[in-house]
Amino acid sequence: MTTEASRYRRSGVDIDAGEDAAARIKPKIGVSARRLRAHGAAPLPNGGGFAAAVRLPQLAAPSLVVCADGVGTKVALLAEHNMPETAGIDAVAMCVNDLLCAGARPLVFLDYYACDSLSPEFAARVVDGVVRGCEQAGCALVGGETAEMPGVYAKNAFDVAGFAAGIAEEPELFNTPPSAGDALVAVASSGPHSNGYSLIRRILQDKTPPPDILETILRPTKIYCGAVAALRKNCAVRGLAHITGGGLVENLPRILAPGTAAEIRAARPLPPVFEWLRRAGGVSGDEMRRVFNCGIGMVAAVAAGDAESAAADLQKSGEDAWVLGEIIAAEGSPRVLFRT
Repeated sequence: MTTEASRYRRSGVDIDAGEDAAARIKPKIGVSARRLRAHGAAPLPNGGGFAAAVRLPQLAAPSLVVCADGVGTKVALLAEHNMPETAGIDAVAMCVNDLLCAGARPLVFLDYYACDSLSPEFAARVVDGVVRGCEQAGCALVGGETAEMPGVYAKNAFDVAGFAAGIAEEPELFNTPPSAGDALVAVASSGPHSNGYSLIRRILQDKTPPPDILETILRPTKIYCGAVAALRKNCAVRGLAHITGGGLVENLPRILAPGTAAEIRAARPLPPVFEWLRRAGGVSGDEMRRVFNCGIGMVAAVAAGDAESAAADLQKSGEDAWVLGEIIAAEGSPRVLFRT
């Protein structure tokens, strides 16, 4: 006799596999409580586990900052190379790096994993990556969702997205744009991060990269929580821009005021991975700047007098950082001007 469960399994959804995956993932969520306490927060009973409850830290003027992001088509490349952990790290990185740009400290994270057919072991590996990303960011994994969706995703395809919340005292938020005369300090990226992979995958269809280039392409997105903490310890940061899809050209103007522009005076040569992509794909310089981060993962706006010490503080914390340029007065909409 055919049971209802086996009917559902034959349609493509395995309830038993879902329960197995949940059992594997639940302990990974529980160990995150200590990170909440590091922020002065604490987990609370949550009424059956349908949602996560967190006691917020006591702040004088508390602000909650939230965001969501995904890994994009990089997941297809990671699936091909059996690297689901990297996708988990990427999901965390893309969210928490955005929180930093608002002035917040990441507090909690939730993940969403979707696939065509659920493998509990593979799903647990994705969440292992999420846990590693949360460790780097100093935030807590408090929950998530796993979805098995046959007919929506192709065989062996998967997707990962993240949802993050951060906290800040209201004066810590970057509510006022930096001013003309402020300096721009660049912090290097670890590679393409999680942007431009539709183009990267198209290039890889025709060209085989050297092993070191492929390793950089597959590398996880860098998490900048430690770098920003080191920077803000001794320096009044006036704005942060996470350089994602759109590159410097589209992301840096987002933190600028009308009547100003970012003047880039110390752009470096393209790192090897981007130079290979440019040559192998026949990509123009202008398109490279609009698709990729081209070696810059984060840009901080600081007072001109603090620029060199800010770069030095970042270097002491292990980052590759340098003074990139300056914010200048300029008519029209905020934009980026390359003077090198």
